[in-house]
Amino acid sequence: LHTPMYFFLSNLSLVDICFTSTTIPKMLVNIQTQSKVITYEGCITQMYFFILFAVLDNFILTVMAYDRFVAICHPLHYTVIMNPWLCGLLVLVSWIICALDSLLESLMVLRLSFCSDLEIPHFFCELNQVIQLACSDTSLNNIIMYFSAGLLGVGPLAGILYSYSKIISSIRGIPSAQGRYKAFSTCASHLSVVSLFYSTILGVYLSSAASQNAHSSATASVMYTVVTPMLNPFIYSLRN
Repeated sequence: LHTPMYFFLSNLSLVDICFTSTTIPKMLVNIQTQSKVITYEGCITQMYFFILFAVLDNFILTVMAYDRFVAICHPLHYTVIMNPWLCGLLVLVSWIICALDSLLESLMVLRLSFCSDLEIPHFFCELNQVIQLACSDTSLNNIIMYFSAGLLGVGPLAGILYSYSKIISSIRGIPSAQGRYKAFSTCASHLSVVSLFYSTILGVYLSSAASQNAHSSATASVMYTVVTPMLNPFIYSLRN
């Protein structure tokens, strides 16, 4: 279990637990008490940790894709390249970048002014929904939000796609069918989790952009905030 794959997997499990803990307990309390009230401080805090763990989930999946790339494309140098120092550094840098991004997004919301008696059309304090309810100018917030989404969302996705393009190219060069199957099986679990993660997120935001229905958007968000993190342990457990 002291291999890079299980080190990254333990970090992914920790992030998934924190990710679901950001929204689910409050949602269950709301259902039990029939009260949907959340304080301003609680909303900002929830937003900070949600952004932190959502982006961190993305980064950990990218790091795991790099690990699979090295394992399949450079197997003889795997233990040298993916040494404990590099693995720890990759996870540490991911935490720092995500924490700084989440802090910036939260501080930008703090500068906004809000009217009283607001109702967020979501089951948690989602950044975009909160910004739309502000009574002051939100142009700078929107610029930072979309720039951050492009840089920290599309960037890691591009890294994952590049890694798998190299992996597929290497697997195609393996002469035996058994060798190809063995190489592909080492990254099948990760590929399943990545596909599930990005398909649910893209489905949520593309559907909400098309329909502009707050209720359907909130319902679809349950997929990537609850269902996807819950399925990740099952996918890796079955693989192991």
